[in-house]
Amino acid sequence: MSNRPLVSVIIIFVDAAKFIQEAIESICSQTYAGWELLLVDDGSTDASTEIALRYAEKCPGKIRYLEHEGHKNHGMSATRNLGLRHATGEYIAFLDADDVWLPHKLEQQVNIMQLHPEAGMVYGASQYWHSWVGELENGQRDHTPRLGVRPDTLILPPTLLILSLQSVARTPCPSDFLVRQAVVKDVGGFEEHFSGLYQLYEDQAFLAKVFLKTPVFVAAKCWDRYRQHPESCVSVAKTMGKKYTAGLFYLNWLDGYLSAHGIVDDELWAALRNKRFRYRYPNLHRLLGSTRRRLRRVNEIFRTLA
Repeated sequence: MSNRPLVSVIIIFVDAAKFIQEAIESICSQTYAGWELLLVDDGSTDASTEIALRYAEKCPGKIRYLEHEGHKNHGMSATRNLGLRHATGEYIAFLDADDVWLPHKLEQQVNIMQLHPEAGMVYGASQYWHSWVGELENGQRDHTPRLGVRPDTLILPPTLLILSLQSVARTPCPSDFLVRQAVVKDVGGFEEHFSGLYQLYEDQAFLAKVFLKTPVFVAAKCWDRYRQHPESCVSVAKTMGKKYTAGLFYLNWLDGYLSAHGIVDDELWAALRNKRFRYRYPNLHRLLGSTRRRLRRVNEIFRTLA
């Protein structure tokens, strides 16, 4: 595998002792051997720091441990960027510390990228993983949501951004995609002011920049298990009722980003305006949607009677 492209895998973590070893082992079990692993600590106070250091000591030159100065916490985007500054691979992959990869993830994604040199990124369909707790009823809840686009297709910019704003295409999980390092550098990495509550959308801000910049290959395959648990960033935000607040922060940032870069695509701007309306007035949007559905049913009844 020495002549194959190197993939820099980045796991960022904070207090992830419960799951991080399983995440690391899923990388070590890859059928593709051309990877380096950067374990980037965002100020952990539990045993996850010790676990990461143990792996780095066990596999020097293959696995590295990184942390912010003073072992401080700087948030997800700043921690991803710390990993990116030390990455040496042609490709970049992220694995959240509570998720796992399936064994052929890197091998199949690298092959796709080599077959499609015009693609800057590849992603597939994540499994929403409930059965990790081992209960039968949770196993029945495992599912892989629809991609929202035709699979095994190269999609040109800015189509994926438009479709994500329209809630047609599902936003890929960070643990799912593989991206060229050149593209990451071109778009400037992650937006570090997406911190605190707004971390919920830090991956979407990065993906928006990528979707505007480069063609993306969307594959039918499932390569990762996206662990569902109440301590995840998404679950905490929903429990606190902060989804729309964080979403509006992202949409307002996107407005500024599009304006600053002179993006004039009418369909994209319309999708952004509609999405922002939905997030600014969620109750009104639900009421309007319900009214439209009732009107459609009434129209169908009249057509049947005519």
